[in-house]
Amino acid sequence: MLRHLAITPLLLATSLSVPLGGVDQGDRCSGVRVPGAEYSVSSCLTDLTTAGTTLTGHTDDKDWKGLVAESAVLPSGVPGVQVDGYFPDTSTTNTNHGWNHDSQFVIRLPKNWNGGLVVAGPPGTREQYANDPIISDQVLAKGYAYAATDKGNTGDELYKDGDRPGDAIMEWHRRVAELTVAAKKVARQHYGRSPRVTYAAGLSAGGYLVRWQLEHYPELYTGGIDWNALVFTKDGGLLATLPPALRAYPRLAKGDQSAHEEIIAAGYPEGSERQWRYHYDNQWDLLQRTIREEVDPDYDGSQQGGTPFCPPGTAPGCDTDYDFASRPQSVHRAVERISLTGNIKRPLISIQGTLDALTPPATFGDVYDRMVTDAGKAPLHRYVHVPGGTHTDGLVRIDKEYKPMLPSFVAAFNELEAWARPTTRS
Repeated sequence: MLRHLAITPLLLATSLSVPLGGVDQGDRCSGVRVPGAEYSVSSCLTDLTTAGTTLTGHTDDKDWKGLVAESAVLPSGVPGVQVDGYFPDTSTTNTNHGWNHDSQFVIRLPKNWNGGLVVAGPPGTREQYANDPIISDQVLAKGYAYAATDKGNTGDELYKDGDRPGDAIMEWHRRVAELTVAAKKVARQHYGRSPRVTYAAGLSAGGYLVRWQLEHYPELYTGGIDWNALVFTKDGGLLATLPPALRAYPRLAKGDQSAHEEIIAAGYPEGSERQWRYHYDNQWDLLQRTIREEVDPDYDGSQQGGTPFCPPGTAPGCDTDYDFASRPQSVHRAVERISLTGNIKRPLISIQGTLDALTPPATFGDVYDRMVTDAGKAPLHRYVHVPGGTHTDGLVRIDKEYKPMLPSFVAAFNELEAWARPTTRS
């Protein structure tokens, strides 16, 4: 069901617990254990939101760079316990805290708990603190416990993790489920009772995780909310929509207006043009090469990660020339392995910016809404177009016509609370 939402201002190894950066520890802190974690650190904090954690070293503002509008007013003043740690893993791309260990997580337990839990994974190739201002701050202020994972691999070479195509992305889903199970047990240990509701939330690749969890692990959740979510489908998703933009944009930059029409025809919304240079320089090329290497490593032979910004026809295995439809069946099977189906089994609200130039509505949000309907699950899905919304709120600085989506996320989360009621034990 599609709606348009106007922007309105709104605001099982036993874990080891040791101090992280000189914060006083009390029995309430040191007693927190995370089932299944290899290592964890617990801290009593006067403020679990970014207003406090940026001062005490319990977040990483580089991880959420570009995700927040400069005008955003964020909640603060939520005391409680933060637990940082990691689950057993063999990859080492996440260097937070000097641990050099993947499958890192953060769990936040507010002093004044409302009985709920929100679990998130990061957008793109970011780490566990990426959602701190846009999700963690928002739900902590409402009294929710919060947990986030780095998805088990980070950075632009995530394709090096795993043994076969798609393994790195499949690990994302296992790590979210793993953390959800552990965070519920931590809440029960800390508060003396299990969460009455558990919601999954995420932006971009994090939104893709939300959809997967509600399709495959519904018993863990009461509902979910996604924001400009990435969609993998058997038709290729990004691998089908990015190459046309990569081919056309350099010509557009030289004044070829026919290239503009090609980008629009590929599904990118009119009105998003002022973002195209940014996405070409920072997102389109890098994301195409990273995801393509993960599911189709043979395309560029022994080279890993492709040739950045290669002009069409100039390099063997140039990603600008990539044609997913013509690739071998083994590649299509790898993509199908990580593809969504639309068969959600818990209530889901999806918010989609109308001027998103990375996961455009026509080829991402609208597509998933149809998938849900085709799966017979339309009553479980509320799909909201946010006029003027870009992929991330940091992009609103580019044009006065662009609008932050964080207020719409907050409004949609409030709606999810009223709509999604526990149907099974969460």
